[in-house]
Amino acid sequence: MLKPLTSAVQLNLAAAIKHRRLGYRGWCGAVNTAYDPLDPTTAAQPFAAYDALHRGGRVHYNPRRQTWILHRLDDVRAALRDTDQVTSSQGVTRIRMAADLVVVTDGEQHSRLRKQVQPAFTRKALDSWRAIIDDLAVELVDTMITQPGGDAVQNLAIPMPLRVIAAILGIPDTDIADFRRWSEDSVRLIDFTPTAKGVVNTTRALRAAVSLRRYFLRHLAAGDLKGSNTVLGRLLEHSTDGSLTDDQLFYIAILLLIAGNETTTNLLGGMVDTLARNPEQYDKIRADPDLIPMAVEEQLRYTSPIQNLHRYTRAPYQVGDVTIPSGSRLLLSFGAANRDPQAFDEPNSYRADRNPRMHVAFGYGAHMCLGAPLARMEAHAVLRELVSRVTRISVDGSTTWSTNSSLRGPTHLPVTLHTH
Repeated sequence: MLKPLTSAVQLNLAAAIKHRRLGYRGWCGAVNTAYDPLDPTTAAQPFAAYDALHRGGRVHYNPRRQTWILHRLDDVRAALRDTDQVTSSQGVTRIRMAADLVVVTDGEQHSRLRKQVQPAFTRKALDSWRAIIDDLAVELVDTMITQPGGDAVQNLAIPMPLRVIAAILGIPDTDIADFRRWSEDSVRLIDFTPTAKGVVNTTRALRAAVSLRRYFLRHLAAGDLKGSNTVLGRLLEHSTDGSLTDDQLFYIAILLLIAGNETTTNLLGGMVDTLARNPEQYDKIRADPDLIPMAVEEQLRYTSPIQNLHRYTRAPYQVGDVTIPSGSRLLLSFGAANRDPQAFDEPNSYRADRNPRMHVAFGYGAHMCLGAPLARMEAHAVLRELVSRVTRISVDGSTTWSTNSSLRGPTHLPVTLHTH
C-alpha cells in the first residue's frame, strides 16, 4: 500500500551528507533552532515555541532533525501553492513514501485523483448527510448534558466524526468498534519519531492499516459499501468509464478517514475547551448565532487541528534571503502560521467575531483539504446545538492535550454543560 521511495531516501542521504560537509554554510541565512515538534511537551503546548519562531527570521533550521521550518503565514501559503518546487509526492511526514492517495501526489496524478473523489463533497452530497449530522449533534449533546463532568472527547469529539464517516461509508454499527480502533491507530503513521517507541507505534499503525485494507476489500468484493446511499456507491455512479477499482475505492475510504476523522475530533474537542475557557466569547455567540460560521473559522485558526505537515524540495527553494537546498525536508507549520502576528491582531486570543479568512487550518491551494466542508458542517451543527440549549460550559479539571506532533487536540476534557 505505502512504499518507501528508495531513490528519495538516497537523495535525502546525499543532501544530509552535503549539509554535513558544508557545515554552517549548509543552512547559512536560516536561523538555527532547537524547536522540535517531536518533543511531547512542545507538541502538547506549542504556542510559546511559535512565538519564539515569529520573533526570529523567516526560515529556521533544526540541525538535529535536518528539517527546515516555515512558520509565517505568507511563506506557508506560498510553499503550499508551489507544488513544482515543494512537493507532496514524496510524502507529508518525516518518512518519505508514495501512495496512490490525493494527499501524497502532485500534478496530473493529483488532479486525476481529486477529480475521482470530488463528487463525494459536492453541495448535493453534503446536503444529503446533513440530517445524519444534525441528529448526531442532538444525541451527543444530550449525552453530555445528562453526564456532568463527563469527558467531551469520548462523549462528543470522537464519536461525532467517526459515526458520520461510518454512516456515509455504509459501515454497520456492529463493526464501528473495530473501525474506530483501526482508524485511530492507522493515522499514527503521520507522527513517526526515530525512537524505539516510535518504531513500535509505527508498526502498530501499519498493522491497523493492513486490517483496514483487508476489511474494506473484503466488503467491497462482496458488493457491500457500494449501495446508492453510500459515498463509495455514489462515486461509482459518477465514474462512467468504470475506472474506479476496489483498490482505488479503498484509498478513497482512507482519504475520508484522514480528511474527516481525527482532524474533526481535534476541532470539536478544541472548540469545547475554548468556549469553556472564554465564556464571554461563548455568550457573544449565544447572543448572535449568526456568528457560528465565523466562530468556527476562528476556532480552526486558534487551535489548528493539523499543526504541521512535511514537504520535500525537488529544486532549490528561495524564501527571502535563504535558499533551501533541493532534496530538503521542509516542515510547514500551520499552527504557527495561524498565529502569525504579522497576519492576525492578538493572534493568541480567541475572538468569535474575527474573520480569519487567510488561515491555513485546511491547507491551501491544490491541497486544500477535501474534507473541509464536512468538518465545518459537523462543527456548525454541534455549536448550534450548544448555543441553543447550553448557557455555560465549565471545565471540571485540567485538559489533557495530545502529544502527536501533527494532529493536536484534547485527549481528556471533563466538562459540565449548564442548561440554566
